[in-house]
Amino acid sequence: QLQLVESGGTLVQAGGSLRLSCSASGRALTHYNMGWFRQPPGKEREFVAAITWSGSATYYEDSVKGRFTISRDSAKTTVYLQMDSLKPEDTAVYYCAADPIDGSLYSYNRENEYPYWGQGTQVTISS
Repeated sequence: QLQLVESGGTLVQAGGSLRLSCSASGRALTHYNMGWFRQPPGKEREFVAAITWSGSATYYEDSVKGRFTISRDSAKTTVYLQMDSLKPEDTAVYYCAADPIDGSLYSYNRENEYPYWGQGTQVTISS
């Protein structure tokens, strides 16, 4: 069972930056595609960004393109979400999720693609 832990969420002012981290209790995430999702207050959870297991491809939801960057470290133990130019509408609980590679098409923006989820970290952007 893969247990994911997010960290880095906090309160920041609009225009500021944050970096979220996601790790798996010391286990490598070598064979997992990884995604970040968020759930704004009173709304459904939504896709934010994803990265393939190799790091060769990244995907973003339109509203965060050019502001957020997903990456993974070379040891593939941690996945990051660098968030810049933050807006109040970015306020949400942010979740990381892992999809074990199995040769099938990677539907990066679909929640049911990811069997493993973290508990989430709160990001609050003040105006």
